[in-house]
Formats: sequence, structure tokens, C-alpha cells
Amino acid sequence: MRLAKHVALITGGASGIGRESALLFAAEGAAVVVCDVTDEAGEGVAAEIRSAGGRAVYLHADVSLDADCANMVRVAQSEFGKLTVLFNNAGIMIGDDGDAQTTTEDIWDRTMAVNLKGVFLGCRHGIPALREAGGGSVINTASFVALMGAATPQLAYTASKGGVLAMTRELAVVHARENIRVNALCPGPLRTKLLMDFLDTEEKRERRLVHVPMGRFGEASEMARAALFLASDDASYVNGATFTVDGGISAAYVTPE
Repeated sequence: MRLAKHVALITGGASGIGRESALLFAAEGAAVVVCDVTDEAGEGVAAEIRSAGGRAVYLHADVSLDADCANMVRVAQSEFGKLTVLFNNAGIMIGDDGDAQTTTEDIWDRTMAVNLKGVFLGCRHGIPALREAGGGSVINTASFVALMGAATPQLAYTASKGGVLAMTRELAVVHARENIRVNALCPGPLRTKLLMDFLDTEEKRERRLVHVPMGRFGEASEMARAALFLASDDASYVNGATFTVDGGISAAYVTPE
């Protein structure tokens, strides 16, 4: 098993990438702390892991709150003795997020609080725990839009994910000599509720999909397998990477500097 003896904390673990990653990490031997604000679904993920013979607990945690982030790390350590994989995956995409004229200050602030501040707070409390465990892996969920911008405007979301990329690179450099690897997972357009609720018309979906060389939306399970690689010792020399899993969209449209 690729994550035997590991303890993983996954935010946004009740659905989408987080849910699929929690199930996969547990199947690969990890004890998993599933964190979310959607309690019934989150409890269901943890129960599913336990029913399959794995180890998991669910914890309500709003990643925009310092106290909640501190508590989720404490729970990981108290329940399973340590923390070795921190997957800062929680994120929001608000339907009225648009361009610089239409995006309200409230939408901007809420998006930044979850998508960017939430990653910062996860690292603030999680990295010391990884250090205590002798090292580990931090995975921060960013997005392909941080590399190339979005055809359907979502300015706050795009800016927040760009911040995640910058923060990931710096933390990777700062903590590299502590046996702590910090990488960013950059999914392409996915067939998840989060994106499908934002792309709420067929026209919007086709406008996004037409740019993907593979011609389809990605699946959350495909992102979970990418996250598993970053979490495991298979990625022992991968640090500070922008791990793009996007069906080729960035290859088609992003020009290397």
C-alpha cells in the first residue's frame, strides 16, 4: 500500500476531489481525517471508509477560521498520533463571481477567505505537525485557471488560485530541508458539482469544454490519483511543482516564458 503508516488530513473532503481522495488514500493504507462544513456528507465519507475496514474520522472545519484549522490538526494528532499528509483541498466557486466590474467585494472577500486564506491557515497549523512527524507532503489544490485565465469570467476564483500557486512555491523552498514537500495540484475543468453549478448552462459548459484537447471534462477520481502520487513516496523528489492535470488545455494555450 502506497500510504501505509501515513495519516492524511483532507479539507473539502465531503465531495468532489476531496471525497475521492479520502476513499483512495484510505484504500492505500492511510488513516484519514475528513474535514468539511457539510456534515452529513462528510460523516458519510468517513463511515464508508470505516465500513471498508479503513481508519477515518470526520470533523466539521471551516478553513477560513484559524481556530478550526488548529483544531483539525490537533484531532489528526490525537486520533492517529501524527500528521504526514496535508491536503488543502477545500474551495468555493460563487456563481456571481465575474469580471472586475461585476464581482462584488463580498464575493471577492469570501472567495479569498476560503480558497487562499484557508490554504494559508492549513499550512500554518499543519506544517509544524508534519515537522514533528519527521516530514511529509503538503498538497494545495490550485487550478488551471491560475495559469491561463478562464474563458467564463470568475475573477476572484482565478486570483485566489494564483495566490495558492505562489504560496506553494515559497513554502516548498522554505521547508525543503525539513523533509517537507509542498506541491500544487492544478486540475483542469472537472465534471464535479462545484464546476457544473457554476457553468449552469449548456452554452457555458461548451465554451469551457471546447478548449480541452481531450474533449471532455475530467473526473474527481482522476485528480485523486494525481494527489495520491504527490502524497506518496513515489513523489519523493517532487517539490514546489505545479502538477497540472487538465486534459491538455494548458499545453494548447499557455506559451512557456
